[in-house]
Amino acid sequence: MEHASVANRTSTSDARSKHYRTYVLIVLTLVYAFNFIDRQIIGILSPFIKEDLGLDDAQLGWLKGIYFALLYTTVGIPIAWLADRYNRVNIIAISLTMWSGFTALSGLASNYLQLALARIGVGIGEAGGSPPSHSIISDLYPKEKRAAALSIYSLGIPFGIMIAFFASAFILKGGNADWRTVMISVGLPGIALALLLKFTVQEPPRGGSSAGQIDKEPIPFKQAIAMLLTIPSWWGMCLGISFSSFGNYAISTWVIDYYVRAFAGLDIFTLLIWMGIINGTVYALGVWLGGVLADKWSAKTPKAYGYLPAAALIVGAPAFWFALQAESLTASLVLFTVLLFTTGMNLGPSFAIAQTLAPVRVRALSTALFFFVLNLIALGGGPTFVGIVSNSLSATLGETEALRTSMSWLMVTYGLAIVAFLWTTVHIEKDWHKARHY
Repeated sequence: MEHASVANRTSTSDARSKHYRTYVLIVLTLVYAFNFIDRQIIGILSPFIKEDLGLDDAQLGWLKGIYFALLYTTVGIPIAWLADRYNRVNIIAISLTMWSGFTALSGLASNYLQLALARIGVGIGEAGGSPPSHSIISDLYPKEKRAAALSIYSLGIPFGIMIAFFASAFILKGGNADWRTVMISVGLPGIALALLLKFTVQEPPRGGSSAGQIDKEPIPFKQAIAMLLTIPSWWGMCLGISFSSFGNYAISTWVIDYYVRAFAGLDIFTLLIWMGIINGTVYALGVWLGGVLADKWSAKTPKAYGYLPAAALIVGAPAFWFALQAESLTASLVLFTVLLFTTGMNLGPSFAIAQTLAPVRVRALSTALFFFVLNLIALGGGPTFVGIVSNSLSATLGETEALRTSMSWLMVTYGLAIVAFLWTTVHIEKDWHKARHY
């Protein structure tokens, strides 16, 4: 009877533990969604901001890309260093409050300089979001379930983008609101979510899902960086997702501008609703499916983490090119949807590798370094590149054709992403074996 009682208590405890870790995953996914609401909103409102402040494509490109990414990337590493040593829940809550506040302040900007400074503030705040979140999730989920868990967390990307599109459409639909009202409206709720996180989520034990791998002392910063930089497949996945995201960030921040220019007279509010639906369904499905397939396929071979995103991009990249050539808005949206579905499949596998190949005490730093490379290349480069090239070609090609041409160059980075993911498959089995002994 005593053994049965102990077994029942253990079973109940395990059930509660599973429910709690699911709750934590949901809350962190919501935080990530707010991350992308505040990141995406400027791309959605771009045509309105351009007209109101009298900006050119190059100025918009700097706002969408490098101004946000510069401090976002550099501040992320010291914040991750703190997250590997101190309370990660507090760090996420403070960061969420900061980036949400600066998004709201963006709505008060009356000129280009003020808006640029507010975007820099949003970037600094968002730097403290993903590294500690990835570390917490990896403490709650074992590595055989980690890609799926991180793909669920990554659903914050399509859901956040969806909410940003819907919010913009509904707030602007009445005609009495402007882009500033949208900025304030999507920024302030994030502060309430920060309070929910702070008071309902507890800091988990380090290495909770990695029994026998818990380091007694934190690894020194330089040693940790050196350790990560010598893992070939870590680099391969990092560069793969970076080159792919170069295209995705550029497209997500310029696609509304492109459709407004290429299809004169379209109903922009209907377009915003459809873009929200596509991101919240098809893109989300790709993100989720990528994690699930990677976990199942990797049970046979870890090469799955490279093969899966490479195969998906081989389908998605050509679809994007044809989307730019399509003369029908409907056809273009369908082809664009194919790209979103396939590029979403690389998130779970890439983030899982960043965590699985890193020692427990370096997990937050691993994600921060991952994001440093990713966002310096992708978030800083993609939108800025398209804006500068488009602006330089506008005088000779016109604004529509200049933007189409600049976006067509993104095919190069999608090709580089495929090469990087396939290169990873050559090294990952050896690196996977080494990671077991950390």
